[in-house]
Amino acid sequence: MRAFEHFPNLVTMFFSRAAEKGDAPFLWAKADGEWRSISWREAAQRVASLAAALRRIGLQPGDMVMLVSENRPEWCISDLAIMAAGCVTVPTYVTNTERDHNHIMNDSGARAVIVSTAKLARPLLPAAIRSNSCEHVIGMEPLPGGQTGNVSFHDWHELIAREAPDVSAVAAEAARVRREDLACLIYTSGTGGAPRGVMQHHGAILHNVEGCIAVIDEDFGWEDEVFLSFLPASHAYEHSGGQFFPIGLGGQIYYSEGLEKLASNIEEVRPTIMVVVPRLFEVLRQRILKSVEKQGAVTNYLLKRALEIGAKDYAGGVPIWDRPMDLILSRTLRPKISARFGGRIKAMVSGGAPLNPDVGIFFHSIGLTLLQGYGQTEAAPVISCNRPSVGIKMDTVGPPLKNTELRIAEDGEILVRGELVMKGYWRNPGQTEQALEGGWLHTGDIGHLDDKGRLVITDRKKDLIVNDKGDNVAPQKVEGMLTLQEPILQAMVVGDRRPYLVAVIVPDPEWTAEWSKAEGKKRDPEALQRDPDYVRAISAAVDRVNKDLSVIEKVRRFILADEAFTVENQQLTPSVKIRRHVIRKVYEDRLDALYKK
Repeated sequence: MRAFEHFPNLVTMFFSRAAEKGDAPFLWAKADGEWRSISWREAAQRVASLAAALRRIGLQPGDMVMLVSENRPEWCISDLAIMAAGCVTVPTYVTNTERDHNHIMNDSGARAVIVSTAKLARPLLPAAIRSNSCEHVIGMEPLPGGQTGNVSFHDWHELIAREAPDVSAVAAEAARVRREDLACLIYTSGTGGAPRGVMQHHGAILHNVEGCIAVIDEDFGWEDEVFLSFLPASHAYEHSGGQFFPIGLGGQIYYSEGLEKLASNIEEVRPTIMVVVPRLFEVLRQRILKSVEKQGAVTNYLLKRALEIGAKDYAGGVPIWDRPMDLILSRTLRPKISARFGGRIKAMVSGGAPLNPDVGIFFHSIGLTLLQGYGQTEAAPVISCNRPSVGIKMDTVGPPLKNTELRIAEDGEILVRGELVMKGYWRNPGQTEQALEGGWLHTGDIGHLDDKGRLVITDRKKDLIVNDKGDNVAPQKVEGMLTLQEPILQAMVVGDRRPYLVAVIVPDPEWTAEWSKAEGKKRDPEALQRDPDYVRAISAAVDRVNKDLSVIEKVRRFILADEAFTVENQQLTPSVKIRRHVIRKVYEDRLDALYKK
């Protein structure tokens, strides 16, 4: 067992690993159809050079620097360089709209932004130019424009090429940053709609890294680990689990070519650990089932038996009469499926959204270890994780991480305390005080601990939607925008654990009366629900709202309600808030059907 060192900050951890690993490969990406690597030594030099360049153009310790990029080696190098310069990274999603960039730039007061491509720069540059704080835009690839207003444009590669600092000197300077100092400001949706900046300090992420390494070290063994990165690096889960966790392990990071090529990337890269979301498991499960279906009666029979035996094993152990078949499966079907995952997966760690236990049992049955974890951005983000030594149970999210205190409040809310807890919400003392009341992070989730100390999540206090990729969506924001449209009186959106949002819409009766008169149609609610012209008119209103929403917030499909939401039908509270669970129950089958079309 190898003890994990106590580092003063994330950058020192990186420089320490780089000194140990030297010319060993660190970051991998595909170019011209071939995987090409950047060594630890080369990455350290680039981090030091970019950090020196950021200081040279005038950035000071504590300054905010936005980072807008798809997953690639330059993302990791930029993130580390920002921190090495004593600045604070503000990661943002590549799907953000101009309005999203405006809000984050103005709220954070970012003095600079690093952006990867001209495409991603299009919605970003207007926000940067209008901002009162942004002075520098740095492009990893050529960007449109040049000198615009008070904003200076820089080439990422030229900035690095102009600097040749002594890496050890930059590392020594970076070592002055303390664990309690701010590392990044990650914006996440609040229940009110406007994204809030979560202040993650160096110690919070280091706490996560140490806790996750303890799980791997104690339950699997810590060797030369290989990760395949494909979740957005701007998401707290990937930022900590897919970047700093591998750095802590001294592992290699391969950057996926995207979801379409993920299956082939897995076979090529042969990762040892994968950080994933439930949606990926569902996709891979479907692909495995379809592939087996085409392979004839024998293979289909073997899979059927594997699932039957796997379910028994999960429930308590393989019965003696099933053990000969279990042995056959371990020599035939399971190795073939394992090869599709590269053949050396120790564990696939699922987080960001709840996992369907049936999907987990499926992967257990075919011989792949799946660990479900739990957390939130406010906890850097991992709070707990399943581990074999305690016993993997798919309807739990495992015991708390090392050095993490967890207790259940009187009302069932999960409370967390430890170095992993955020400093608070940026420029939002009111919500910070509410979230960290009494020195505990109030997660907004309801749960309990089972007899083995594993956390079981039973409900969510807050209304925040967490889709199947782990993205947070504030329903009130989307609903508020929908009801600003003339044809829409009321709306409720759903999409928890789903790939996209759908809605229940109550048409405005006055608008309906005017539309019916203008179109010469009878004002019959039941008939209008089936009238394609009427549905198209409401759909046009939804489309108008979607234009101003990010990809994850868009409403893809909707149904029309049978009646308005009222206090009398119990679909509204006395304070005129919608009762989500009541409305969901009324329209459950019709809403579910929207995902099957």
